Amino acid sequence: MHHPDIYILGGSQTDFARNWAREGLEIYDMFAQTLEEAVANAAIDPAQIEVGHVGNFVGELFTRQGLIGGFFGQVYPELASIPTSRHEAACASGSIAILAAMRDIEAGHYDVAAVLGLELMRNVDGKTGAEYLGSAAWWGHEARPEECDFPWPHMFDRLTQEYDRRYGIRAEHLNRIAELNFANARDNHRAQTRDWRFAEGAFSCDDALNPVIEGRVRKQDCGQITDGAACVILASEKAAREHAARHGLKLQDIARIKGWGHRSAPILLDQKLALSADAPLVFPHAQATLLEAAQRAGFAAPAELDGLETHDCFSMTEYMAIDHAGLTPPGQSWQAIEDGRITRDGDFPVNPSGGLIGLGHPVGATGVRMVLDCARQVTSRAGGYQLARAENMMTFNVGGSTTTCVSFVVGVGAAGRARPAGA
Repeated sequence: MHHPDIYILGGSQTDFARNWAREGLEIYDMFAQTLEEAVANAAIDPAQIEVGHVGNFVGELFTRQGLIGGFFGQVYPELASIPTSRHEAACASGSIAILAAMRDIEAGHYDVAAVLGLELMRNVDGKTGAEYLGSAAWWGHEARPEECDFPWPHMFDRLTQEYDRRYGIRAEHLNRIAELNFANARDNHRAQTRDWRFAEGAFSCDDALNPVIEGRVRKQDCGQITDGAACVILASEKAAREHAARHGLKLQDIARIKGWGHRSAPILLDQKLALSADAPLVFPHAQATLLEAAQRAGFAAPAELDGLETHDCFSMTEYMAIDHAGLTPPGQSWQAIEDGRITRDGDFPVNPSGGLIGLGHPVGATGVRMVLDCARQVTSRAGGYQLARAENMMTFNVGGSTTTCVSFVVGVGAAGRARPAGA
């Protein structure tokens, strides 16, 4: 079945290094600034937005704020009566908001949608923040306080242990993933860690320079606690054609979402691991998500695309994405790392933006930010981290212990134009 492409007219992302509470600002200020910048970047009139979708995980816990869709009309009087809603799927909340906006457009209900993902998280201490984020595990059933200090490092340490049990895994490869993402972030002027400097040996198993957080998860392996927002303005082909004509653009030069994948799994990590006990891959539903996105976009496999913005809440999560995307046989992700394939000048760059480790991870914003970064890459607007070749890029966004997985293919040019084998 043919799925109409959804066009990305523009978007915006906040500087992920900012601490909004320290500036005396609230989650509304972040929303307003991001929406205004996206409207300006897309060169649209605010009144063209017909529907609004918000991605946000834990606004109630960090900021005591729910009903964030009500902010659209607060920012622009023109949007005072548009339909809005908010979507939650832990760290995949932003992707779910995009999927909802796509369905609105595909159904013919609306032609232009604003999708805004955001999270304000740095207004509490680290331990409190970790507890709030722990609500995406099965509360009271796993990652309990008596088991660990930090729920998510503990959960992804369990994934590391599972890889070790099934295939073997070496710390040096996880360290290298972290090192690459921090290096990429240095060239991203919106990255939280762009000015961070690391001592010699910081990407090793030196307990002083890279302390253990939980099990085999060390400090540099962890994605950041981040304040931030991202917004994309999505449009139907009809609206995109009108937009192109108005601004002297070619339709095929506007970035668009060519394919999507969305799968979920039981919330309990034990249950996921039991389901895949006899399978080659740890998370078959994650592989299915990536494969379906690629195939809906007209590609045979994810490896045919030009690169990936993936979820690296921990370096282990990115390690998992490499073999689940089919870059290597199951459990052999280290091959792609050792061969340099995932570097910015490799044949399948991963996280040119710096990812969640280097760029930052404002939970509700991440899925939207990934799509925006891919749109920037395919239209040669990524600045310091622009890839040499980027016609079709892919995202992989995960909520919980891969409980929710979402992938998008973002590209320009002809639909599903695979690159020639060996290119």
